[in-house]
Amino acid sequence: MTPPTTSVPPSSTPSTPTSATSANGNASTRARLASGLLAVGPHAGAHRVALRAGLSVAVPLLVLWATDHLEWSAYATFGAFASIYARNDPWRQRVRMQARAGAWLVLAVVLGTLVATSSERAWLAVPVAAVLAGGASLLSDHWGWRPPGPLFTVFGFGASSAIPADAGTVLAAVLVGISGALLALLVSALGGLAERGAVGDRPGGVRTAPPHVRPTDMTRHALRGAVAVLVAGALATGVGIGHPYWAMVSAVVPLMAREWLPALERGIHRVVGTFVGLGLAALVLTLDPPGLVVVLLVVVLQGAAELLVMRNYALALVVITPLALLMVHLASPEPMSSLLLDRGVETLLGVAVGLVVGWAAAQLLPRSKALA
Repeated sequence: MTPPTTSVPPSSTPSTPTSATSANGNASTRARLASGLLAVGPHAGAHRVALRAGLSVAVPLLVLWATDHLEWSAYATFGAFASIYARNDPWRQRVRMQARAGAWLVLAVVLGTLVATSSERAWLAVPVAAVLAGGASLLSDHWGWRPPGPLFTVFGFGASSAIPADAGTVLAAVLVGISGALLALLVSALGGLAERGAVGDRPGGVRTAPPHVRPTDMTRHALRGAVAVLVAGALATGVGIGHPYWAMVSAVVPLMAREWLPALERGIHRVVGTFVGLGLAALVLTLDPPGLVVVLLVVVLQGAAELLVMRNYALALVVITPLALLMVHLASPEPMSSLLLDRGVETLLGVAVGLVVGWAAAQLLPRSKALA
């Protein structure tokens, strides 16, 4: 005889375990996000990186200040940004990566300066930046650049394209950009000789192999970076916000992560750190310091950024934001109110575009089973 069954409303049978599982999953996701947002990583020899980066920026900026050519400061600074690549690698390996990345950064700066000679530079910069973002992503995946992705390429190109230029300025961008990159390589090599006792620089130390990224994932990364830059740049330019390249830079920030949760974490870090940094930038710009003081502040902030960027990205943005604004102020002084407003609005716009493009790419583009 079949035992009697108890009548249970259909909705209650599957809902209890499913709801509990969903609630547990959501709680776990929120906990992971909170942990990532608040985590502070290890120091990991960041003082050496900060010293190399600060010196690489200080020398060319002081030379430009002494020769009364601070309008070329952006070209020197972006060439010197080669110093931030492969921060903890053995010095020979580090210099090789910095040479490749530095050459690409100089190319981005020169192309940006060429675009700046056009009367249509505002709109012309958007598709060119998108193409450069895709190219930088491919090169980054192929060579295993660290930090990965096209962020500094887009930043260097965008800032250079926003400064009005002529043929003489293009030549200056070539010479100053190359000089800044070569100085960064020299500082890195000399620093390596002084760091021979550091882990990884001893004979037999372990070298870092470039991570293998499958061709499908390389294409996926390049496409989403190019689309994010194109959309963010077109929106910012179309609406008429000044400095559209800040939206383009912010759009690629979440895409430096390969999964949704780390991408969201980077986006939140970008917004929070930027808005706190805007307060610091407002204080500095209100004081209207002379050129030499601005140069010294840029050097100090560059070093501070390298001390913090691998520990907590939001903390790093607190100093990176005034650093970026002071770089703009050195090359082409503008009213403080417009600088601060543009930076804030375009950060929000760019991060939103980057997150949407990242989500859409995960839905629409094929992805290898192995994490890229």
